[in-house]
Amino acid sequence: MSADWALIGGSFLVAIVVGLTGMGGGALMTPMMMLFFNVPPLAAVSSDLVASAVMKPVGSVVHLRRGTVNLRLVGWLCAGSVPAAFCGVFLARAFAVTDAVKYALGVALLLAVAGMAVKSWLGARGGESSTHDIVVRPIPTLLVGMVGGVVVGVSSVGSGSLIIVALLVLYPALKANQLVGTDLVQAVPLVTAAALGHLLFGDFQLDLTVSLLIGSIPGVYLGARISSRAPGGLIRALLAIVLLASALKLLDASNTLTVWALAAAVAVTIAGWRLRIRAAARASSESTDLEPAR
Repeated sequence: MSADWALIGGSFLVAIVVGLTGMGGGALMTPMMMLFFNVPPLAAVSSDLVASAVMKPVGSVVHLRRGTVNLRLVGWLCAGSVPAAFCGVFLARAFAVTDAVKYALGVALLLAVAGMAVKSWLGARGGESSTHDIVVRPIPTLLVGMVGGVVVGVSSVGSGSLIIVALLVLYPALKANQLVGTDLVQAVPLVTAAALGHLLFGDFQLDLTVSLLIGSIPGVYLGARISSRAPGGLIRALLAIVLLASALKLLDASNTLTVWALAAAVAVTIAGWRLRIRAAARASSESTDLEPAR
């Protein structure tokens, strides 16, 4: 068994994204193996899930130490996702539904990007509250976990990309780094359950998984260290960009289209930041002018 250094490099870069944003592992790692390394779909899904089961706890420990995890929310998500992940593995084995799930998820992620952009533009996304101030909604959270578990078991996609979008909708008061931390921790038992199912019924390949782990463990640790300290606005922007990249690859967009779309997204993000800085400076100046002289 020999290490694939190209695959190690690719998994390192993807793992930084996973640690930084809490998503993108399955939506980027699995397509990377299929498109650039000609790995069969089921083998790519199985090996990616087993590698993720080892990789996810690394980033999770960082966020647990920083206190950016809502453990009650994690519990309700896992109650739905862990048993559902086993069901997803059986579906993947019995029916050829992986492509349909990926296309549907790609459309959902594009809609999520549009929604995040509108919320950001209108300033509608609030939320600088503590994880302890969040009121957990058990039934919707349980359902989100169940849907996410099935999708992860089928395609390895969803532990971050699908569930983090649902958390954005259900809990808009979560800070960006708390959102990432909570999602990373809930993904540990979810991905472990799906990985166990694929070890038993999938097409696990040890050499692929070892190469993924060599690159992804340091990558996810580095990304998590950055995200636990980074400003919320920066994390939200990165979430939107990774969502867009995941959506385009799930929809089989060409590399050229993906690069141009991401370049446009980065340009729009930078322009939006500049407008916000100017608006904040103008508001501060007007507030100072209105203050009575002492």
